[in-house]
Amino acid sequence: MTTNRIRVWVAAVGAAVLMAGLWHSSVPVEGQQTAAAYRAPRLPDGHPDLNGIWQTNNTANYDIQMHMARPALQLRPGPYGPVPAASVLALGAVGAVPPGLSVVDGDEIPYLPAALEQKKKNQEDWITLDPEVKCYLPGVPRATYMPYPFEIFQSGSSFFIAYEYAGATRNIYLVDPGPAPVDSWMGQSVGHWEGETFVVEVTGFNDETWFDRAGNHHSEEMKVVERYRRTGPDVIEYEATITDPKTFSRPWKMGMPLYRRLEKNAQLMDFKCVEFVEELMYGKLRKNPLK
Repeated sequence: MTTNRIRVWVAAVGAAVLMAGLWHSSVPVEGQQTAAAYRAPRLPDGHPDLNGIWQTNNTANYDIQMHMARPALQLRPGPYGPVPAASVLALGAVGAVPPGLSVVDGDEIPYLPAALEQKKKNQEDWITLDPEVKCYLPGVPRATYMPYPFEIFQSGSSFFIAYEYAGATRNIYLVDPGPAPVDSWMGQSVGHWEGETFVVEVTGFNDETWFDRAGNHHSEEMKVVERYRRTGPDVIEYEATITDPKTFSRPWKMGMPLYRRLEKNAQLMDFKCVEFVEELMYGKLRKNPLK
């Protein structure tokens, strides 16, 4: 190849790379402008209509931070080689954890030292400790990104969310009733509108729920501030800010899109999973345990 041809070839490649870079960098900006310009359908009271059946499309329920594919169960040293935690056999690919990107801003959860140690212990024994395994109510924000749909029922005077998993529900007060009378799995939710965004403050939690199957946890002092905003005909942008001075050194945030279920017969099915865990939870009390 002659010197002139080499120069022409290098210039052409450089131009192609430059154009590709400019196109790629412009895509998020265009997407942001489209989302900002979108005006959601209105209810009679003038607020955006969030009604519908929604679901996430991520792996946050496995681990809200970035993670690679891995076995679902950690292996521990045993007298005859590595064995799964809690003596539970792995289920091959069916029991594996798929890889996933982080939904946490900066991919950092600011644990206090003692809380971080507890997270590690939770992760080692998640198969026996994770509240999801026992069909306990999922808590907030985990209920939002479990691999099950949920339905929003909204009117001018009420806001209610029903989740498929374990029949969990949330009645979101539009007038603050005061402090929660008792700590609970799903907490007490109070909502208000800030322009196009529905903001929900959730307090009154117990300390029993987790954020995911990776052992990320909180205390009864946790407060969650959720933000729901329609950014397209079938998309809600969801954000949750977590504050818990007993567990974390500062507030931190996660976010993700929620997608509308578009099947013609879309509906919440019945998944009252407690009947599936009775043996797991109470089988040890049998006089003659099952083999």
